[in-house]
Amino acid sequence: MILHYYFARRFLKVFLGMLMIFFLFVSLLDLVDQLRRFDASVTFGQVLTLTLLNTPQALYQMLPLVMILASIALFLSLARSSELVVSRASGRSGLASLIAPAMVAAVIGAVSVGMGNPIVAATSKRFSDLAERYDNGGNNVLSIGADGLWLRQGDDTGQTVIRAARTNPEATALYDVSFVAYAPNGGPVRRIEAAEARLEPGAWILHDAKSWPLHPGVNPETAAYRLETLLVPSTLTQDNIRDRFGNPSAVSIWDLSGFIGDLERAGFSARRHQVWLQMELARPLFLVALVLVGAGFTMRHSRLGRTGISVLAAIMLGFGLYYIRNFAQIMGENGQISPYLAAWAPPVAALLLALGLILHMEDG
Repeated sequence: MILHYYFARRFLKVFLGMLMIFFLFVSLLDLVDQLRRFDASVTFGQVLTLTLLNTPQALYQMLPLVMILASIALFLSLARSSELVVSRASGRSGLASLIAPAMVAAVIGAVSVGMGNPIVAATSKRFSDLAERYDNGGNNVLSIGADGLWLRQGDDTGQTVIRAARTNPEATALYDVSFVAYAPNGGPVRRIEAAEARLEPGAWILHDAKSWPLHPGVNPETAAYRLETLLVPSTLTQDNIRDRFGNPSAVSIWDLSGFIGDLERAGFSARRHQVWLQMELARPLFLVALVLVGAGFTMRHSRLGRTGISVLAAIMLGFGLYYIRNFAQIMGENGQISPYLAAWAPPVAALLLALGLILHMEDG
């Protein structure tokens, strides 16, 4: 038990040290990128805030890389100090020495999903809102709920709030839609209801529309008029509409199931979010597999030589498993395989591969 605690403590210290190094490196790169993105109207303090908000997302994506590098660093250190030799001489197998690091990796994975994921979702959303505000004043907002899809668009002439009961998966057509236009001073000036609204470059094309003027002293119903086709100028594009809701990492894993239901009721495809949900649940297993991969190549004593080749092989195999996992995610999002298979097959395969490698290295 004491030896398990010792290995677990060593691995946690190495992991935290590696994570801090990556945090400083990613923060510096993102700070330079944000300074290039915004002009002099955005202060350095605002840019630094954006950097600190954006860094957790990048670090969260790089967690598998940090994990396998920490595993390699730990077992290289244990092999060079002959601690693994002493452990084996005491009757403890090499596989038993992996229990503590594997459990630490599983706990880190569970904490990253249960606590890190909501933090990343919150910081990513805040980063997106602030970046959009600094870019164009924060005129475009999207929200999806049980009562439908809500959009806000605007420019110097005023704001327009849009509500639709549902939409098509491409986010180019809204159905059972209403537009409420506001003047720059904040008061409503016009309301429009239409059976359908299609987004074209620079404008919404409304079909079977009815418009009510909302000026003071005017009876809206008396002055209302109906048109077969009505054009409403818009600053929105299909890409920035889909980007507002299409990134599953911007939704906390605790709210993701409800968000998937809202997406499906609004008419959007929720497959991408379903795949992301399953992949997040499988993340701890994948991190454990990466720890075992790193250990399989670096547990041998350094006197046996070829340490550099072993480290390179471990890193290359870790990268290969990571990209296979991403490839499976893409196939799941495209509907070629089920979300469960896309999320769970790569971690299970990686775990079995790592166990086979360790057993071969230990027992020949």
